[in-house]
Amino acid sequence: MPLLLLLFTGSGCAALVYEIVWCQLLQLVIGSSAVSLGVLLGSFMGGMCLGSIALPRFVSRRFHPLRVYALLELGLGIFGIAFLFGMPYVDRVYTTYAGHGLQAMLLRGAVCAACLVPPTMLMGATLPAIGRWIETTPHGVSWLGLFYGGNLAGAVFGCLLAGFYLLPVHDQATATAVAAALNGAAALLSLSLAAVTPYRLPAAKEAVESSASDHESWTVYVTIALSGCCALAAEVIWTRLLSLLLGATVYTFSIILAVFLVGLGIGSSVGSLLARTSHRPRILLGSCQLLLAAAIAWTASIIARSLPYWPIDPSLSSSPWLTFQLDLVRCFWAVLPATCLWGASFPLALAACAARGQDPGQLVGRIYAANTVGAIFGALGASLLLIPMLGTQQAQRVLIGVSTLGALLLLVPRIQTDKVGKANWLRPLLLSLCLLVCFSPCLFLAWSVPAIPWELVAFGRTLATYDGQWENLYVGEGMNSSIAVTQMPGGDRNFHVSGKVEASSNPPDMRLQRMLGHLPALFHPKPRSVLVVGFGAGVTAGSFVVHPDLEKLTICEIEPLIPQSVAPHFAEENYRVVNDPRVEIVYDDARHYVLTTPHKFDIITSDPIHPWVKGSATLYTKEYFELCKRHLNPGGLITQWVPLYETNMDVVRSEVATFFEVFPEGTIWSNTDNGQGYDMVLLAQTEPLTIDADALQERLDRPDHTAVKKSLEDVGFRTVVGLLATYGGQASDLAPWLKDAQINRDRNLRLQYLAGLEVDKDQGKWIHEALMGYRQFPEHILVGSGWRSRAVRLAITQSIQDHQTSIQD
Repeated sequence: MPLLLLLFTGSGCAALVYEIVWCQLLQLVIGSSAVSLGVLLGSFMGGMCLGSIALPRFVSRRFHPLRVYALLELGLGIFGIAFLFGMPYVDRVYTTYAGHGLQAMLLRGAVCAACLVPPTMLMGATLPAIGRWIETTPHGVSWLGLFYGGNLAGAVFGCLLAGFYLLPVHDQATATAVAAALNGAAALLSLSLAAVTPYRLPAAKEAVESSASDHESWTVYVTIALSGCCALAAEVIWTRLLSLLLGATVYTFSIILAVFLVGLGIGSSVGSLLARTSHRPRILLGSCQLLLAAAIAWTASIIARSLPYWPIDPSLSSSPWLTFQLDLVRCFWAVLPATCLWGASFPLALAACAARGQDPGQLVGRIYAANTVGAIFGALGASLLLIPMLGTQQAQRVLIGVSTLGALLLLVPRIQTDKVGKANWLRPLLLSLCLLVCFSPCLFLAWSVPAIPWELVAFGRTLATYDGQWENLYVGEGMNSSIAVTQMPGGDRNFHVSGKVEASSNPPDMRLQRMLGHLPALFHPKPRSVLVVGFGAGVTAGSFVVHPDLEKLTICEIEPLIPQSVAPHFAEENYRVVNDPRVEIVYDDARHYVLTTPHKFDIITSDPIHPWVKGSATLYTKEYFELCKRHLNPGGLITQWVPLYETNMDVVRSEVATFFEVFPEGTIWSNTDNGQGYDMVLLAQTEPLTIDADALQERLDRPDHTAVKKSLEDVGFRTVVGLLATYGGQASDLAPWLKDAQINRDRNLRLQYLAGLEVDKDQGKWIHEALMGYRQFPEHILVGSGWRSRAVRLAITQSIQDHQTSIQD
C-alpha cells in the first residue's frame, strides 16, 4: 500500500505539470478570455469525469489493477509528448476555420475537447483503476482516501515544480519531458509490483453489489457534487480576490493553487482516518458541509476585512522570495479551513456509499465523477455568471447556501429514518429543530459576508501605502477582471485593473497614451485602418479619431466592463471614442483576435497590461509580433508600450530584444517624468522608416489637422521638434546592450516569470540612462534639410552630449 501511495503521488505531480503546460499551449490558440478559459477547464475536467466512469464500465475486473494502472500511465506519457508536438498543427487548423460569435465558441470547444478529453480520460481513470486493488471495507475505503490525498500531495509538488522551476528556468518541452518521465517511472514500478503481487478476482457471490442502501446513495452523490461545485467556485472567486491582494503574477497563481491543494490533501487524509473508524459517515459528511458554511464565511471575512490591512509593504523587500513567504502565510490563513473540509468530504462520501462486495473501481468512479461534474458547474458558473452578474460578495453568499443545502440533504433523512423509541411524534420536532439549527447560523453567516473594499480593487498589493485621500468614482467586477476609477486630490483620474493603475489623466500617462497613437498616425502618410490592443482609459484609441484620414478603428478589449463603464470618466481625454461611428469594439483576447482575423491594418498599436500580470506575456512574444507583422498593410506601422517602472533591466531588455527580433529596424521613443525614465514606445514599420520633420509640420499646419495639433499641444508637444526629440535609439545602436537578452517565445513565456520576480523594483532611472548611453543620431531615419529638421538634429545631438557629460560627472 505505501508503494501504491508513492505511485499515485508521482501521478498527481505529472498531472499538474501537464495541466499547466496544456493550458498555456491552448490559450495561445483559443485565447485567454473567460469564455475560452471556461471551455478549456470544462474540457479538462469533463475528460476526467468520463474517464472515472468509463474505466469500471468497460474494463473488466479480471485484469490485474496494477497492470491497468501502468497502461494508463504509459498512455498518459505518450499523450503528453504528442500534445507538445501536435499543437502547431492544431494551431494551423484552428486558424483556418476560426472566427467570432457562436460558431467560434463551438470551434473552441471542439478543439479543447479533441486535445484534452483523451488524455484527461486516462487521468480520471487512474483512481478507479488503482481502487480495484482495495476492498470496499472501512479499512479499504480509508486507503482510497489516502490515495486521493497522496495524489493531491503530488499535485502540490507538481504545481510548485512547474511554476517556480521547470517553466521559469527551462520551457514547456522540458516540463513535458519531466512529467512523461514520471509517468514512465510510475508505469514501470506498477508493472514490477504486479509481477510479484498476485491478484485474486473476487468470487461471483462477493462481486454482487449490495443494494441495501442504494435508495439513499443519491443524496451522497448530490452532496459530493455540491461540495465539488462549491470548491471550484470558491477557488475561482478567491483566486480573483487574492490575486488583487498579492499581485496577479504567475507565481501568485501557483501559490494559491498549491495552498488549495495542500488543504484538500490534509482534509482527505483526516477524512480517510475518520472513514476507517466511523459507523456513520453520512452524518460526518453532512457535518462537513455544515462546517463549510462557516469556513466560507471565515475566508470571505479574512480576505475583505483582515488581510488587506496587514501592515505589509512589498516594496520594502529586497528579495521576491521573502514576499512569497508572506503570500504563502496569508493564503494558508485565509483558505485552509474550507479546503480541509472539502478534502475530507471525498473519503467520507466513499465510506457513505461503500458496501461489502462492491466493485471498488465503480464506487470510486461514481463518487469522483459526481464531484467532478459539480466542480465543472462551479467553475463555469462562478466565472461566467456569479461574479459578473452578482459580484464576489453575493457569489460567496450563494456558496454558503449551497453548502447548507448539501448538509440538509444528508442530515434530514437521518432524522426521518432513525428510530426514536415509540415516540414517533418526536420526529417532526427533531426535524424542525435540525432545520432551525442549520438554517439560522447559515443565514447569519451569509448575511455577514462583507463586500470587497474598493481600495483593494484599486490598489491591490500596495494598499498598505495608500494615503486615504483618493476618491472612489467607480468600482466593478467583470467577467475577466475587477476594475476601479478613482480621483486624486489634484483632480487627476486613474483607471485601475488587477489592483494597479493602468491608465490615468496625469501628464506623464497622457503623454505616453497620445504618443502611442499620434506617432504612427503621423509617420504613416494616410492611416485608414487601425487596430488598438487594449482599451484602457480610451486615450490611445481616441488619439486616432482626430486624424482626418481614419476610416475604421478596431479596439480589441478582453473585459466588456471597461469601455462601458470606464470610458465615460475619461470622455474629455479620449474624445468620446466609444461613440465614434468609425469605431468597432471587439470583446476578445487580443492574441486570439489577431490570430483569427482576416483583416489587415495600416497601424497596430499595443497597450496591454504590465508583462508581470499572468497571461499578458503572450502579447510580448516573438510569435505575437510576427502575427502582427503579417496583419500590417504595406508601409504599415506597429507601436508597443514598454514600462520602465515595476520592473528591472533584464525584463526591459527581454521586451526590447524580442520586439527587435521581428522588427530589426525598430526604434525607441522615450517618455520621461521630470527627466527620469518612466516608459517608452517601441515603433517599427514594415519598410525602412524615414521621417521629414518639415513635412510633418506642414501636415500639422493643415486645417484638417487642427484637432491633431491641439491634441499634441495638450500633452506638451507644441511643435514637431519636441515630438521627434523623444527619439531614444534604434535596434542597431542597442545591439551591445541587448546581447544575451532572453527572447520571450510562446514555448517559454520567459517574460512573465522574469517580470513576476521584479514587480517590486523601480529602476526606471537606471534603465533610461543605460538606453540613452547607446543613442546616436539616426541619419537614415530623420531626413530632411529644412530648419525644423536641423532643429531636431540639434535637439537630439545636444541631448546625447548632455547625457555623456552627466555620465562622466
